Amino acid sequence: MLLVLILVVPGARLQAQDEASPEETPALPALPASPAAAPDRADDGVFFADVLVRGQPVFQVGSLAGLSASDRAAIINRRIAGLLSQVQDLGTVTVQPDDSRQIALLTVNNRVLMTVTQQDADDFGLTVAALAQQWADRLNQVLAQPNLAIDVLQRLDSTTRQLVDDTIVLLPSLLGAIVLVGLTWMVAKGVRRLGLLWAEQTEGDRSTEILIGRLCYGGVWVVGSIVALGILGLDFAALLGTLGLTSVAIGFSLRDVLSNYISGVILLAARPFRIGDQVVIGNYEGTVVQIQLRATTMRTYDGRLVYIPNQQVFQKSVVNNTDSPARRSDVVVGIDYDADINVARQVIVEAVTSVKGVESEPPPLILVQDLAPSTVKLEVRFWVNSRRQSFLQVTSEASQAIKERLQEAGIEMPTEIHTLMFREGAKVAVNAIAPEEGDQQERG
Repeated sequence: MLLVLILVVPGARLQAQDEASPEETPALPALPASPAAAPDRADDGVFFADVLVRGQPVFQVGSLAGLSASDRAAIINRRIAGLLSQVQDLGTVTVQPDDSRQIALLTVNNRVLMTVTQQDADDFGLTVAALAQQWADRLNQVLAQPNLAIDVLQRLDSTTRQLVDDTIVLLPSLLGAIVLVGLTWMVAKGVRRLGLLWAEQTEGDRSTEILIGRLCYGGVWVVGSIVALGILGLDFAALLGTLGLTSVAIGFSLRDVLSNYISGVILLAARPFRIGDQVVIGNYEGTVVQIQLRATTMRTYDGRLVYIPNQQVFQKSVVNNTDSPARRSDVVVGIDYDADINVARQVIVEAVTSVKGVESEPPPLILVQDLAPSTVKLEVRFWVNSRRQSFLQVTSEASQAIKERLQEAGIEMPTEIHTLMFREGAKVAVNAIAPEEGDQQERG
């Protein structure tokens, strides 16, 4: 009896070693079996345990001498989970029989998943080869048709673990980059403030001050971002290569946006108008209220707000009505042919200069514009404030003053008179028509 136990125990221990990985279970010498360790009974009272693939039970394995069914299933499940966590595709589970030891190995991707023993064959009433092939077919079927939800959860768990591991490894770099971003933010604000102060002292134009401040702020952020990405280990050579490959596509897709920004920079640098100027851009006329890198905002004289892309502003003609403090206004007035032109000029000059808002320099100018059939047209030119409200109001008051002063001076301002010249034949026809109309009126 003792001799039988001595022969049985080494075989059981060899089977147990096959279930564990070679790195985890070193070779142990055979020991006599204790009376309490029976080969057909598990230490924890569990005789069979499930083999799981993505949480789905596939088949059950029994206990071996010195290895409970639960421990044996846990080892197999750990090996299967390790294979599923790999990126490479799983191969087919194959059976490798070992007739000398009366066992069969289930392998995949040159890795041993489990061992099918004679004890397993006895438990299920099959031969070792038949049971091994049955288990291999079930594993192949389950591995080929994975559960989508479980697969997603496993991949999510794997990705999360990898992210946590990478975060721990990159934690010093992340902290350094965060600190650098904070310093960049503070430096950018300080540089923008200094740029604005310098622009206020040298330029004196609000739009140019805004441009300088934004360029200073953005420049500091560009430098800080490059350094921060370098701390994180970004390969700038690869980045520039990628940008070089995609620059054409980006240029076509964002050409309008980039064109607006570039036009905005040119407008802010060239300064054809400033905030508060009254300008005419295309079909729009009003007061400029904001100049941004992408668009120019204008408020029309009827109170509407218009956003004009800078590309359109850059391509159209711009009329700046308030670039100069004074603007010339013109009024045309007609006097009678019998009136003295010099006297009329003197009266008009006195009338215009008496209007509040007319500039004394340069003085008003009166020109003979046209000799019309019934009047002599005089063009009165005088200078007023260039703001639209003042321009329209002063021009109206000047026109009213000219009309009233000419009437007071007795200078006639006749309306247009048209003289009709009839030929001899036309006169006879008219004379013939006139009596007939008189007769009709008397009969009526």
